[in-house]
Amino acid sequence: MEITGRIIAVLPANSGTSARTGNPWMSQEYVLETHDQFPRKCCFRIFGEDRIKQFNIQAGEEITVSFDIDAREYNGRWFNSINAWAVNRNMQGQAAPQDPAAGQAFLAQQPAQSVPTATPFPPAQDNGSEGSADDLPF
Repeated sequence: MEITGRIIAVLPANSGTSARTGNPWMSQEYVLETHDQFPRKCCFRIFGEDRIKQFNIQAGEEITVSFDIDAREYNGRWFNSINAWAVNRNMQGQAAPQDPAAGQAFLAQQPAQSVPTATPFPPAQDNGSEGSADDLPF
C-alpha cells in the first residue's frame, strides 16, 4: 500500500537488544498528513538503523511511503502496525521543462484556447406569482 503526504512529526528513535538473539535493534516512527479534502494522519514505523539512515526522513518533507499493515493481539486487545519498506521523495516542479526556450517553443505550437466564463448558478427567476405550486422554501 502507499500513502502520500507531508511529514509533520519525527518521533524519537527506539532501540534495544533482542532477548531471543542478543542483537541490537532500532526503530523510529513518523507522522504523515495527507493532502485530501479532509486530511488524515498516519503514524508509520521504519525498522532497522540502516533503513532509518538510508531514508533520512525530515519534518516538512513531501514523501510517498510504501508500507505493510499487520495486526497483533496482546492481552485480549488488537494493535495495528504500519511498517514502511520504501520511501520516495516527491519533487516539486518535476514536470517543468529544463530548457526555457524549449518550453516556450512548445507553448507556441499549442492553439490558443478560450476559457468559457461560467457562473456557478443560473440567475434566479422571478415568476411574479406568490402562491404558485412551485413556491419551495429552498
